[in-house]
Amino acid sequence: MAKHTSYRSTERTRKGAITSFGSRTDIGCVREQNEDSLIVQPPLYVVADGMGGHAAGEVASEIAVNTIQECAPAHPDAEELGAAVERANRAIINAAIAGEGREGMGTTCTAAMLEENKLVIAQVGDSRAYLLHGGKLTQVTRDHSLVANMIEAGQITKEEARVHPNRSVITRALGNDPTTTPDLYEINVEEGDRLLLCPDGLTAMVEDDEIQAVLNRIADPQRCASTLGNGAIAAGGVDNVTVVIANIEGMRETKRKRMALRSWVTIVVVLVLLAGIIAGAAWGGYTYLHNSAYLAENDRGMVAVYRGVPGDVLGFTYSELGEDTDIPVAELSPSAVDRIAQGMRVNSVDEALALVESYRQELAASSASSASSESSASSASAAASGASAAAASSAAAQASSVASPASASGGAPAA
Repeated sequence: MAKHTSYRSTERTRKGAITSFGSRTDIGCVREQNEDSLIVQPPLYVVADGMGGHAAGEVASEIAVNTIQECAPAHPDAEELGAAVERANRAIINAAIAGEGREGMGTTCTAAMLEENKLVIAQVGDSRAYLLHGGKLTQVTRDHSLVANMIEAGQITKEEARVHPNRSVITRALGNDPTTTPDLYEINVEEGDRLLLCPDGLTAMVEDDEIQAVLNRIADPQRCASTLGNGAIAAGGVDNVTVVIANIEGMRETKRKRMALRSWVTIVVVLVLLAGIIAGAAWGGYTYLHNSAYLAENDRGMVAVYRGVPGDVLGFTYSELGEDTDIPVAELSPSAVDRIAQGMRVNSVDEALALVESYRQELAASSASSASSESSASSASAAASGASAAAASSAAAQASSVASPASASGGAPAA
């Protein structure tokens, strides 16, 4: 059965429209069954009012909307939509011949397709399409009925047509004549307009002015459709009541999609840039850490070259041993010892190795200087020892020389 909308008014939806369409169908207060059918499948909207009595009008209207749904174009095209309605007419005739429903069954039909600013309509019978534009309601379609012809001929007024005894006489319907063709309409609409489709179960019960007031007052299309249906039932509901309302958003949806696409493109660009920045920062950090170096003391007390940086960075250690040396830290200058104890940072491993080589040369020079100083001290000590020995020998010689005369003078004993 193609009689139900996929969306109903709730407490939440009454605060504002969450879809651009709404619908309502009801058996009314008098009829034993609902012979109306509808399709609400944007961009396609269809209403059909079946005729032919029990188990016939309902069949005809359902065949009509189902056939149109299957054959309608993907986008608004008046000729193709009209062709779909003509196929629906032949389908109803063929169904009656095949024994589905009964001979003579038929239906009115108003089919519309709405997309952006384009509205096309194919209509047969007295179901109607209205357009609310600038707050004013206008009937777009022309009724195929006896009273409509009489109004155009000036024989009766619209007010008299509402109560005329022949107001239900239809001059064109689907299912009666295989050559029946629909009236086609193609209209440019604007954002903020509203489309109303309905059989005469609504318009026979509710005046156009009241319909206009409800359409202007209630923004949510589902709640608006329900309100109009309830109004027809409250007025007597002598026929089935079906209402379809579509808010015309014009280019709003296209703009929304375009803005959404732009937003996604912007997000993607930002993410790509951010990823590039992060990758660049990561690569720069990796390059810096990989090329950086520092000098520190190893567990043997020697100077060691490490790649990376001393200590932790964000809780992680970024260093590895590059090269051990044979340079004792304790033999370096006090300032170098202090700096190495804290991790002497340099710009590169090459710079660290050059610094190590300078330390090695300094220690070598210092060692050579110390050796030279020790040699000089030894020579001086030896010279001093020689001088002391010479002095001692000279003193002994002098002492011996002095002792000899004394011995001579007193050498011969007295006679």
